[in-house]
Amino acid sequence: MLWDVFCQVIDNFGDIGVCWRLSCDLGSRGHDVRLWVDDASALAWMAPSSTSQPGVSVHAWADATRPETVPEPGDVVIEAFGCNPPEAFVARMQRPAPPRWVNLEYLSAESYVERSHGLASPVWSGPGQGLVKRFFYPGFTPRTGGLLREPGLLARQSAFASQPSARREWLAAHGITPRADERLISLFCYGSAPVPALLEQLTESEQPVRVLLTPGHATRLARDWLQARSGVHLGSLALSELPALPQTEFDTLLWCCDLNLVRGEDSAVRALWAGRPHVWQIYEQDDGVHADKLEAFMARWMAGWPTCVREPVAAWWRAWNRLGTEADSALPPLPDWQSGQSPWALASVAARQELAAQDDLATQLKQFVASSG
Repeated sequence: MLWDVFCQVIDNFGDIGVCWRLSCDLGSRGHDVRLWVDDASALAWMAPSSTSQPGVSVHAWADATRPETVPEPGDVVIEAFGCNPPEAFVARMQRPAPPRWVNLEYLSAESYVERSHGLASPVWSGPGQGLVKRFFYPGFTPRTGGLLREPGLLARQSAFASQPSARREWLAAHGITPRADERLISLFCYGSAPVPALLEQLTESEQPVRVLLTPGHATRLARDWLQARSGVHLGSLALSELPALPQTEFDTLLWCCDLNLVRGEDSAVRALWAGRPHVWQIYEQDDGVHADKLEAFMARWMAGWPTCVREPVAAWWRAWNRLGTEADSALPPLPDWQSGQSPWALASVAARQELAAQDDLATQLKQFVASSG
């Protein structure tokens, strides 16, 4: 089948990150995908091989806005995150057998997702009058659309983990040579993250710790903290700055680390599949609804965890997101994360196994469009 995936880049590149992963996943399964995007610049570092990705081609959004350049729509049109495909393209969807039109929504663990997944939304006016779009909600239960997980992902990670040399070689290729018994943390965050408090805490660690800083806010906040300390000894802590990583390399970064601090939807899902202790910084919204979204996410992800594990981890997640009673105080101590046999690590692996038992998003999406007619 031919899929048209429409994506508008809002900020932070999370939208195009999800759309690119979905497009590649479908392409790897033998489908043809046209990714229509209004700003493809992030693909230069996120997917440097984007021009040669099997089955996937990238197109300028503007070319879908002019009647003279709009191609015949494919079999399926994916409207990512309610971005509204251009009217000229929608007008061409008017044919005896129109394409299946799917609104791919943002990921949430809230209860409304199960109620809304699969609902039809008839179009009553405009160039799409008479067409029907259907809502597809990613999620964490069998009554949702699942999570992006390309075929063989967990097997590749398992193979990587079984070869200690693979980890050493990947780190060395990025200029990182860990000290003996050093534990690694990846840091990918928004500008509001309490990075200075985290780094101060890590200087007191009994075991050597190295924080791998992604470009942007993580690196800037760490540099500001270092400058404010004006040469004060870092104790057990070391910092390493990373370049912008392609998505596949970012996945490997998560596999290499003992604790992953991530932000946004795409990275949150990849941290889940990494099966390591992780902390998610949710995108902050002015009306405060992100707090409820975070609570729903934690309740779902940590549902089967022992109370003695769930409560301190959830408290740290809230503090990292500046929510709850910890919002105006120092970060609480990190729960034990430094061993693969720690309760947090074991609970993360168990939660991943439960999610992996469900069909992945691309598999469910194919079934969804086949059954929706």
